Amino acid sequence: MDVLIYLIPIALLLGGLGLAAFLWSLKSGQYDDLEGAKWRILDDDDLPGKGH
Repeated sequence: MDVLIYLIPIALLLGGLGLAAFLWSLKSGQYDDLEGAKWRILDDDDLPGKGH
């Protein structure tokens, strides 16, 4: 039971760090273009011989 004195604050600290990282990613615009990734997959700009 004495180990809980250490584990609970460590768990709260790690959870807070994860929440802070998630909020930072929202603020920096990480999730702004959700539609663009699926179109970039289909883009064939990197094919050899196309347009060269």
